[in-house]
Amino acid sequence: MDQINVESLSKLYYLGEQRSNSLRDALTSFFNRSSPPPGKEQMWALKDVSFSVNTGDTLGIIGRNGAGKSTLLKILSRITKPTSGKARIRGRVGSLLEVGTGFHNELSGRENIYLNGAILGMKRVEIDRKFGEIVAFSEIERFLDTPVKHYSSGMYMRLAFSVAAHLEPEVLIVDEVLAVGDVSFQRKCLNKMREVGQSGRTILFVSHDMQAMTRLCNRVIWLRDGTIVRDGATLEVVSDYLHEQSQVGAEMRWNDFTTAPGDESTRLRSIRVCDTSGRTVSVTDIRRPVWIEMTYDVVKSGVVIVPNFHFYNAEGACMFVSHDWASGWRNRPREVGTYVSRMEIPGNLLAEGPVFVTAAATTYAPLEVHFVERDVVTFNVADTADGDSARGDYAGIIPGIVRPMLDWETKLVNN
Repeated sequence: MDQINVESLSKLYYLGEQRSNSLRDALTSFFNRSSPPPGKEQMWALKDVSFSVNTGDTLGIIGRNGAGKSTLLKILSRITKPTSGKARIRGRVGSLLEVGTGFHNELSGRENIYLNGAILGMKRVEIDRKFGEIVAFSEIERFLDTPVKHYSSGMYMRLAFSVAAHLEPEVLIVDEVLAVGDVSFQRKCLNKMREVGQSGRTILFVSHDMQAMTRLCNRVIWLRDGTIVRDGATLEVVSDYLHEQSQVGAEMRWNDFTTAPGDESTRLRSIRVCDTSGRTVSVTDIRRPVWIEMTYDVVKSGVVIVPNFHFYNAEGACMFVSHDWASGWRNRPREVGTYVSRMEIPGNLLAEGPVFVTAAATTYAPLEVHFVERDVVTFNVADTADGDSARGDYAGIIPGIVRPMLDWETKLVNN
């Protein structure tokens, strides 16, 4: 059953438009609201957006800054009215948008908890039952009776998330505000959102953290310039989005031999990332092996050619380098011809996130580099948090360049 139904939703803004500051301005604006302000440039923050969300789904919304993500959430939270179209939501809605939304600055943290509960239509006895959990989760007991206008942005966000997540709305809407908190609290929030989703409630989640998206969401909508680019399975949509952002894909080919990387000994034809079936892929499950394949021409016989790959994460740190030492060509001169070299990365080795591949071919005695193509292809490692990877049941951020799943042994030695 649809929990949320959005039909042809659009929102028009006029750049440079001023808010009404007087009764006269407000009345003038009201009677002339059908006419656009003279000389103002139009901008469609959303344009004819339609989708539905089933009860219990966790829907991620991604896109670059200005794509319309926050505008969509504000309309669904009834903060902003659409220019056209409509959105229907069944049940109570709890929203965590930008810091400052939903709280009264002059009221204390305690008073705002009860205010938000009342807005959601909850009785005081229901709020009393959840009050202890909210305060404990937020970790701001000392400041509970202080007006929230004196809170830091991090304290504000802690309390706002605690209220939104614990007052049991049927729909929880969360914007990128989790970035305001410290790392340990971000982990708590992600774990709580996972718990909320597993309880059968519906979540709309906006974030630039693609790892959080793949762990939490079973479906993703990609917005660009106020319109939906893709709506589908999380791994597929995130993969296409990352490909567009990086401007580097999972395959690179050179059709013109004269401009292909290389020298008088060897020329590169192609590099690609593929799965065990040989299909080119730009996203891989953390538990599955992935192959890097290099096709190249040896144009001068008698030269020892050693292909090698260098792997970097999004921060530019080198994760590891691998050379072709074991296929029998380490000391064996090549004949003229076309060669394909493939290297397997086993599952449960790399950590989640984007991986950038540099490809090279080298002779080591004497040392000679025939070509080096930096960041020539990329792929994304996704951990879906099903519980059978090295992540286990933990939904928070796990540091590290690699994430091997190693064997453990536990024995009961005393009972």
